[in-house]
Amino acid sequence: MSETAVLPGSVMWMDLTVPAAGEVRDFYAAVVGWRVAPVAMEGYEDFCMIPPGAEAPAAGICHARGDNAGLPAQWLIYLTVADLDASLAECLRRGGRALTPVREMGGGRMAVIQDPAGAVAALFQVG
Repeated sequence: MSETAVLPGSVMWMDLTVPAAGEVRDFYAAVVGWRVAPVAMEGYEDFCMIPPGAEAPAAGICHARGDNAGLPAQWLIYLTVADLDASLAECLRRGGRALTPVREMGGGRMAVIQDPAGAVAALFQVG
């Protein structure tokens, strides 16, 4: 992750959650040229997708299981925020919805929200 990726307000990650993650993983590997790095989950694997010539992953492709079971099949961007609790409160105050509870993930805390227009994004607080 680059230094700018952790600045509040920046897009730091994206992933796709689908029922058939293996098929979709193979689709993007062939179409975009991404390499695959499996990520062990509880009884299955999700996948980090690495661009050609890069060492760091650019995206994730996940199974619609566990914490991800209710997520829509769309690319989900992760937006960095300084204070997740304050951002969630502001989301609700402005007519948005929290689609998941706050949970620990990858060196921080996150929650998936939906804005008043129906678009979905994840909010991520580093640390």
